[in-house]
This record gives sequence, structure tokens and C-alpha cells, in this order.
Amino acid sequence: MKDRVAPHVRELPRSGIRKFFDIVAQSKDVVSLGVGEPDFDTPWHISRAAVTCIEDGGTHYTSNLGTPAIRQAICRYLSRRFSASFDWEREVLVTIGVSEAIDLAIRAICSPGDEVLYHEPCFVSYAPTIRLAHAVPVCVETRVEDGFKLKVADLERLVTPKTRALLLNFPCNPTGAVLGRGEMEEILGFVERHDLILLADEVYSELNYTEDADEGPLPSFASFARYRDRVILLNGFSKSWAMTGYRLGYACGPEDVVAAMMKIHQYGVMSAPTPSQAAGVEAAERGDKDVAKMRREYRKRRDYLVPAMNGLGLATRMPEGAFYLFSDIRGTGLDDETFALRLLKEFGVAVVPGSAFGACGAGYVRLSYATSLDRIQLAVSRISRMLGA
Repeated sequence: MKDRVAPHVRELPRSGIRKFFDIVAQSKDVVSLGVGEPDFDTPWHISRAAVTCIEDGGTHYTSNLGTPAIRQAICRYLSRRFSASFDWEREVLVTIGVSEAIDLAIRAICSPGDEVLYHEPCFVSYAPTIRLAHAVPVCVETRVEDGFKLKVADLERLVTPKTRALLLNFPCNPTGAVLGRGEMEEILGFVERHDLILLADEVYSELNYTEDADEGPLPSFASFARYRDRVILLNGFSKSWAMTGYRLGYACGPEDVVAAMMKIHQYGVMSAPTPSQAAGVEAAERGDKDVAKMRREYRKRRDYLVPAMNGLGLATRMPEGAFYLFSDIRGTGLDDETFALRLLKEFGVAVVPGSAFGACGAGYVRLSYATSLDRIQLAVSRISRMLGA
């Protein structure tokens, strides 16, 4: 039976996160610092928009691109928050979460054998998604001494005539790294020099602590008008508005690329759920205060957890974005998977082995602070017991 599965699918590794959390699901009294999902419920006024949509009969297909209302709302939001300008009729596609947007973008621009640069540590789906498009993933390692930021010098060493695109994610899952304006411009200059397309996964764009994001966050890669024809912005509602179950994302970019992505999307899923799109309109138009409130709570948790981990001897950088820590456990003498399994089975705390996010994540574990402060404090006390601190 195994021979009936296509080789390029058969050879895909199982997600390191899913594999680990199958074990978590069978465990009792576990404090989870593993799942990358907000512990907040979706703000009620956003959920109410979905309920109202259903009550009003909004249970039918929409345009493949998404409703005019949500595409217009996305464009107004991006203009207001990031000074990024898109034509809602031709340059915006609403998707089933950001994961579908990434998949569509890679399949729309890559031919078999094209190379796609991406950084590690990174979200677990990047390399498999590239392979499923019959393209070639080319890993660019980021290092703790650089703050896990992507360096143009490393990109220059790996770019070839076959390179088609660069896929990146900042603020970053799992490291929490953030790029500044100057660093973003350097990367865009690299993309322009080598005639590439930048796939910018910015799903954590609102969870940025490098400045007072209530007054104005750092720019998006889509904020730089000079490079707008080279950037495909990939974003969504899951993280910033605690809407993971709504499965609502979007892609914005050049008209020809968005049209190509839409063709794949229409044959695969038709359109994003209609009630979810209604909720997205409400979030984009009137959800800024909700995001700010959650961001302040994440910052409070981060500011407790980072010193706590360093105090236990697990070197941890202060993350500038997202809601993750990437802690160095090499001093324990354990590899990251053994550390995580022992912490789970013997002490009831779930974290994710760093190697799940790429080989250069080995020796680290990812901790999510998207859970309540009292649960985080309990987790720290249990980690302290494990370490004998």
C-alpha cells in the first residue's frame, strides 16, 4: 500500500509539534507552554458579527477572492496601521488561514526545481510546503548571537540562478525575533538585486514589543512603496485577534500573482467561510483596542518569564515579538527532545523541542506565553524542580 503514495509526500516528515502533542493529549495535569494559540477568547463583538451573519442568512458562497466588505476592511487596516496600500478589487485574496496563503503563493510562483530561500528556526510547515510545490527549500540558518535575525550576507552565500523567492516570518515563530526598518530595507535590496519575490509571513505583526505599538508598529515589508511589486504580504486574524478557529487569512500583492493564487484557491476550497469573513470585517475595523489589551498582557507575561528562565540557568533572549521564548537547554546535558519529554512526563510541563523548527533549533526549547500568568508561574516552579534549582 505504501507504494500507492506519491514519493514526494511519503518522504515528508511528520510535524515535530504534532508528534509531540499527541503525547501531551494523553497526559493529565499538564501545564502547556507549547501550543501557539492565544488563551483569550475571540472578543465578543467580533464573534457577534459572525453570529449575526448566520442569523441574516450569510451561509452561502462568496466571491473566490472574498467579500468586498472584508477586502476593503483589510486594505483600510493595512493603510491605517502600516501605511501599506493595496487595491481591494485586484490585489487582495482571502484564504483559509495564513497557511493556505503561504501554500498558494509558493505554488503560484514556483516551477519544479525552483529554489526558495527560507530561514530556520521557523514555523514547521515552510520546507514541506515548498517541497509539495516541487520546488527546492534552501535553509538559511539564523543564530542566537545575531538575535536570530536574518542576515543579508548569509542570503548572498546561498542565492543561485535557480532561486525564485525568499520566504520569511518576522516577528518570528519560534524565536520572537523582530527586524527593524533598516534590516528590512537591506533584505528588500537583496530581493531586488537578485530579481526575487519576497513572501512575507507577518501573522504576528501586531505582537511587536520593540516600541509602543499602540502609537504605531514597525513597518510591514509591504510598507516600502519602492518594492511593492516584489512583495507578497501573508497575514491573518488568528494570532492578533485570538481567532484561530475562524481559519481566516489573506494575501496581498501584485495583481498577476494574486490572480494566479486565486485560480488555485478556487479549485481547492472555493472561498473562505462566510461567517468568518464577517467576523474579520469587525476585527479589522474595530478591533484595535482588543489587540492592544492582549498585547499588554503578553508583554507582562514575557517580562516575568524571561528573567525566570534565565534565573534557572536556561539562557533566554528577551523576544521582541510574537508570544514565544526560545530557551537554551544545552547546559543541562540533555538534547532538546529528551529534555522536553522528561519535563512533560515527570514534571507535567509541555514545551516544544527546538529541533521541531529546524536542525539549527537543536539544543533549544520553545515556550509559549500565550497562557495565563498563574499557569506560567506554576510551570516555572515545575521546571525549577526538574533542574534542582
